[in-house]
Amino acid sequence: MKIPPKKESVAAWAHLFRVYKTLLEQSEQELKRADLPPLSWYDVLLEVHDAPGQRIRQFELGQKVLLPKYNLSRLLDRLQNEALLNREACPEDRRGAVITLTPGGRRLLKRMWAVYGGTIRERFEARLTERDLVSLERTLAKLLD
Repeated sequence: MKIPPKKESVAAWAHLFRVYKTLLEQSEQELKRADLPPLSWYDVLLEVHDAPGQRIRQFELGQKVLLPKYNLSRLLDRLQNEALLNREACPEDRRGAVITLTPGGRRLLKRMWAVYGGTIRERFEARLTERDLVSLERTLAKLLD
């Protein structure tokens, strides 16, 4: 017989997902209020920006994005159509693609960060002490190991 999780584990699990959902919704609302695209755009642009040489293979991008990956190809099409990124054939593997950021993509990333970073600061950071933040980061890192 399998041992069920402790009541405290279930409560912490539920809180984790409620907080995630709430903070994500608040971030999306703030971006929308600022007439900016959704957080999925930011997530993709940031991963490309942070990649070595601001170049990343499409499959690697799919492994890194924090938001659901099921529509990544369509989102990349949209971002390319908006001239925010470029997608070109990978020289090492013609079936793959390399994604790069355009100047317009870098500008949009900065504009979005001004709003998104403010939301993180106001709705998350301002409610926790430095000690809370360090402890939470360490605790969550354990779950990723």
